Amino acid sequence: MTNQQLDFLFLSEEDIIEAGALDMAHCVETIDETFKILGKGDYVMGGPRGNDHGIMLWFPKSSPFSNMPLKGPDRRFMSLISYLGGNFNVCGEKWYGSNIENQKKGLPRSIHTVTLNDADTGAPLALMSGNLISAMRTGAVPGVATKYLASKNAKVVGAIGGGVINRACIEAIITSHPAIEKITLFDINLEKGKEIANQLTNELGVETVAAESMQECVEESDILTVATSGHQKPRIEKEWIKEGALITLTGAVDFPDEVLTENTIVADLWGMHKGWLRDGLEHEEGIDSILDWAMSGQLLELVENKKLNEQKIKDLGDIALGETKGRTSEKDIIIFVTGGLPVEDAAWGYKVYQNAKEKEIGQKLKLWDTPHWA
Repeated sequence: MTNQQLDFLFLSEEDIIEAGALDMAHCVETIDETFKILGKGDYVMGGPRGNDHGIMLWFPKSSPFSNMPLKGPDRRFMSLISYLGGNFNVCGEKWYGSNIENQKKGLPRSIHTVTLNDADTGAPLALMSGNLISAMRTGAVPGVATKYLASKNAKVVGAIGGGVINRACIEAIITSHPAIEKITLFDINLEKGKEIANQLTNELGVETVAAESMQECVEESDILTVATSGHQKPRIEKEWIKEGALITLTGAVDFPDEVLTENTIVADLWGMHKGWLRDGLEHEEGIDSILDWAMSGQLLELVENKKLNEQKIKDLGDIALGETKGRTSEKDIIIFVTGGLPVEDAAWGYKVYQNAKEKEIGQKLKLWDTPHWA
């Protein structure tokens, strides 16, 4: 790029919407392709093993410095970096800050940006608003899991949590399994749950009802999606779980240990979760430091304490490629654990970027006319 003008595309949230960021069918298709690339091993994420979720700022419980952020529910900054091969051949980063108190200020809990770079030169391709990229790719993952892991007889989707992420998960599940006849939603605020249920009925064209208890929601569900935040993890009892159910975890859940030790476990990428375990063991609080936010925290604790053989845990990429069988019978209960892979942000961000370029959406920003030092 020496002595050449270098520019990149800036895409606001309004721009990415115009470029198709909310197209769930296309997003599920893109994330499905991403998992097949993962199964082939044509990717690199952070860390020496190439499987790290990202780098996180671990805030202290207390500090003598008045301006320093302190540990709290969903209180973190993170940088998620990756290279994704296949037809993408792109590097990407999602950078975000998260604080559950944002909601009191009229802001999303997390505020994201996504950067894409040329995999050869490192030159920036795009800088874009990342909240919708992140929410859509997060929702699409349970949709891909549904494609490969749900019972073919599934009719009812249950949802614990009525926030933005779980609504995306519900849409993706229905996109992948259009035979769904009913959605049962449980939100800790019943009146809010009823409002969201009415909205989903209108938006998705599927009857949606608000459950009065978590137990009612779980017991009805052939496919259950959980996406909650904060310190309090929902408790799901073994006897509530329907035979043949698929449970997708986008938020952490408190299960009786035997739910995890006796049933089929599938991860988005188990190597990434093992990285969280290493991080936790290096922290001054030990593994407890990851239990309140890592979706796989309880699973990792069971593995670390030798109560679960990690060899039984399958990767969705291997199943998508047909190299590993996920469901072996209609009676199998499958727990799908997802942690959010940086390659997913790169994949969906790149698709939206390509659409924006084709439709001439966004604003070109100049990095330089010629580099001062080359």
